[in-house]
Amino acid sequence: MNFVNVVRFTVSDKISNLVKFFQFASETIAELIAFRMNINIGFIVLVRQILFTGFEALGIISLVSIAITGLIIIQGNSIIPGFSQSAIFNTIFVSVITRELSCILTAFIIVARSGTAISTELGNMAVNLEIESLISMKISPISYLVVPRLVGVTVSMVLLTIYFNLMSILGGYFMSLIIGDVSFIDYVFTILANFTIADILSTLFKSALFGIIISTVSSYEGLRVSFASTEVPQRTIKAVVQSLGMIIIFDIAITILTFYS
Repeated sequence: MNFVNVVRFTVSDKISNLVKFFQFASETIAELIAFRMNINIGFIVLVRQILFTGFEALGIISLVSIAITGLIIIQGNSIIPGFSQSAIFNTIFVSVITRELSCILTAFIIVARSGTAISTELGNMAVNLEIESLISMKISPISYLVVPRLVGVTVSMVLLTIYFNLMSILGGYFMSLIIGDVSFIDYVFTILANFTIADILSTLFKSALFGIIISTVSSYEGLRVSFASTEVPQRTIKAVVQSLGMIIIFDIAITILTFYS
């Protein structure tokens, strides 16, 4: 097989995979609409997903959010005395932490925790023929397995992003308190005064979209495992890479459209 044929085969394979993914995504959306009427079908799966993705990630989200804000304040104060009480810090907090870092760092954490878990779990179910068993019982794997995970990850992603911002505010205050005397009320209201509706809507939209991307891509790759257990880690790696790539691309696109159009 010459180079031209290899390239042609690779491009054809990529296009075919892309078409299959969009077919999977469209079917998931259709099942999501029906899920509202049949929520009891995957309710346990939904609750477990929210607990794992949301509640169990609170510790690492707290650590990352406080560390990021603390490091910004430490570095800023080394350059500008009283940095945490200046207008520059408030601008940086809203434009950098709230708009970008809160969404994208939370998404990265969820990809590492929940994305890999979803892909691995569904892949192992496929290997153990549990997916075929569901189909034989006329139960849609997408309705029973994918949709509850999509809803759970998306809800958790939005709530964790909000939590990330709240912990960033508190972490920044305590770090400022260590460096100098700061009024909590003045500190909080000064930051909140810099928020706009566009900032809030952009943050919520990004977090929801990233949750949909992570859950859909991870579920798709997990269900693509055929009958070999060696495929599971390969599909998990693909799920992580594709999720991160799509998150970065959509983050850049939304930021440009929202604040520079």
